[in-house]
Amino acid sequence: MNRRKLIKTLSLGVGASIISTDVLASLGEHSFLYQVPENPLYKALDKPVTAITIGAGNRGMVYGNYAAKFKEQIKIVGVAEPNTFRNDRYAKLHNIEDKNRFNTWEEVFKRPKFADAIIISTPDNLHYAPCMKALAMGYDILLEKPIAPTEKECRDILALAKKNKCIVAVCHVLRYAPYFVKMKELIAKGAVGEVVSVQHLEPIDHTHMAHSYVRGNWHNSKETTPIILAKSCHDLDIIKWVLNKPSKKISAMGDLKWFKKQNAPEGSTARCTDGCKIERECPYSAIKEYVDLNKRTSVFDVPPGAKDRKAFIGEKLKTTNYGRCVYRMENDQPDHYITNIQFADSVTASFSMEAFTSYGGRRTRVMGAMGDLVGDMTELVHTDFRTMKQTKFLPQAEDVEEYKGSGHGGGDWLLVRDFVQAVAQKNPGLLTSTIDESIESHVMGFMAEESRKTNKVMEIKM
Repeated sequence: MNRRKLIKTLSLGVGASIISTDVLASLGEHSFLYQVPENPLYKALDKPVTAITIGAGNRGMVYGNYAAKFKEQIKIVGVAEPNTFRNDRYAKLHNIEDKNRFNTWEEVFKRPKFADAIIISTPDNLHYAPCMKALAMGYDILLEKPIAPTEKECRDILALAKKNKCIVAVCHVLRYAPYFVKMKELIAKGAVGEVVSVQHLEPIDHTHMAHSYVRGNWHNSKETTPIILAKSCHDLDIIKWVLNKPSKKISAMGDLKWFKKQNAPEGSTARCTDGCKIERECPYSAIKEYVDLNKRTSVFDVPPGAKDRKAFIGEKLKTTNYGRCVYRMENDQPDHYITNIQFADSVTASFSMEAFTSYGGRRTRVMGAMGDLVGDMTELVHTDFRTMKQTKFLPQAEDVEEYKGSGHGGGDWLLVRDFVQAVAQKNPGLLTSTIDESIESHVMGFMAEESRKTNKVMEIKM
C-alpha cells in the first residue's frame, strides 16, 4: 500500500474515539499515521465559491495556491496588490481579468459586490479598514491574523460581522492542523484525565527571528503589532482552544536583549554587503541566509526567468532592510517573551516564545491527572499513567507534503477547505476559528502586552 492510500485508509474523524490497534493498522508498536478527513457536513458545490484577494504576498499566495489546485471549490476572481510583480504573478496564476486587478484595497470597494468572499492578507495595520468596508458591503471574509492592531478594532469587526450576518474566519490555522486537532480530541476524550497544566514553547529559529522580526516587515511594533500578536497569537489561541476553557488572568515578561547596536561586533558594518569583517562567521549574515542558502527569498520577488538569481538577490541586499546588519535596525520586538495564564478550573499554562533556537515547530506538554501528552508537531505521544502504555500519533496533511516547512502543520489548506464550505452553505458552524471563537485569544495578547509593560497581572474580561 503506498503512502497516500495508507493515509486515506487510516483517516479518522475529529470526534472519533481514541485510536486503538483494533481500529487502525499499526505503523509500528502503538504508532499510527492519521489525517483529518472531510467534515461529514460538507456538501457538493454546484459552482465554486468566488473570492477577491487583498494582499498577494506570502500569505495571499498560500491561500491562493489552494484555489489554484482545487478550482472546483474556490475561484479567485480579483486581486488588490500595489506590488506590480506580485499583482502580475497572482493574476496569471488565477487568470484574473484586467478589470478585476487593483493597486489598492480601496479600489475593490468602489465596485459593486462581485464575489462571495474577500481574503484579507495585507500587513497587520491594514486589516481593519478593508475588513470593515467588506463587511459593510456584505462580503464573507477570510481574515489573516491578527484580527486588528487594537482591542477596540477587533471588537468593532466582531460587532459589524454580527450585525450584517457575515462570516469572518480568522486565520488561526493551528486549529485546523491535524496535530492540534488530535491533541484537542484526546483531551476531550479523557486520555489524560483532568488537565492540570500546560507548557507550550514556540521556538522561532534564530534566522527566522532575524528575517521577520529584526529586518522584516514586523521589526517595529509601533508600525505593525507587538510580536505577541504578530507571531504568537497562534499560540495563545491554540492553548485556549485545546483546553476549551475560558482564560481568567495573564502575566508576561520579556524584552529585546540581543539585537541592539551595543551588541554589534567589532568590524561589522551597516550592511552585510559593505565589507563586514565578521560576515562569514556571523550567524545572522544576510549573504549566507539569502544568497548562499537561498532561504526565505520570496521577499525579493525574483523573476522566474532571472538569469542569475544570486546576483539579483545580492543587489536587493544593497537596498532593502534584508541586507542590513541585525544590530543596526530600528527594531523593538522582544526576542524572548514568556506568559503565564490562569484558566477556569484552576488550570494553568505557561507559554514561552524564544528567538534563539536552532529549530522551529511548536513544542507542547499537556499534563493531566491520569496521563500526559508530549509533542513537537511531527508527532504526539500519549502516556497513560494507569498502564504506562505509550501511543504515538503521526499527523499528515496535504499542504505539508507539498510545501515543506510551512510551520502550520497543514492547517493553512484545511482552514480554506472549511471556509469554502462555510461560505457556500452560509454556515459559520463549519469553522472552528470564526471571529466569535478567536477574539478571546486576541484579548489575551493585548493583556499580555499590557502586563509586560506595566509589570502587573491582568484580568481577562470578555
